[in-house]
Amino acid sequence: MQNKLQELTDKLYNEGLSKGKQEAQEMVAKAKAEAEKIISAAQENANKIVADAEKQAQEIKTKADNDLRIAASQTISAVKQQIENIIITKALKEPVKASLSDVDFVKSVILTIAKAFNASHSEPVDLELILPATLQDGLKSFVEKEAQKEMGNGVTINFSKQMAGGFKIGPKEDGYMIGFSDEDFEKVLADYVRPATKKLLFG
Repeated sequence: MQNKLQELTDKLYNEGLSKGKQEAQEMVAKAKAEAEKIISAAQENANKIVADAEKQAQEIKTKADNDLRIAASQTISAVKQQIENIIITKALKEPVKASLSDVDFVKSVILTIAKAFNASHSEPVDLELILPATLQDGLKSFVEKEAQKEMGNGVTINFSKQMAGGFKIGPKEDGYMIGFSDEDFEKVLADYVRPATKKLLFG
């Protein structure tokens, strides 16, 4: 009887132990599978974060490169423009100023412009002329006598101390004046010499 009881006890113990081991193994396997799943998901998520970060970094780098390239191009263009302006201004400023202080040159320009005003009229158009006060001695007699046939007997001449060089001219009746100052001549001449200057400087 004692033996049978021992056998039964051993059997129950062994079956319980075996079942416990199996359950423990199943739990370990399940936990391991769950852990692998979590690790895999975490790795996938980490890979995505890294990929997104690399993509964003590349986009930022590309944008920075483009912005830098544009800024460099604009800076180079601005510097070239400044160089052109300095050279053109230096080349034209003194010659233009000297020419518009030359009485004979100003006479010829005034007559040419007066003829242009009168090109479509049978009778000379009465013109108003404003000249620098510095040229009054050299030009007053010319305008009053020689130029009247081109500018009309009713020509009005004024000499202005505010005008440094050049002159203004316009039809007396129409109420508008066209300016031919140092700056105006410089601008016109600069438009002509700019392409050649650019080619000479920068090819």
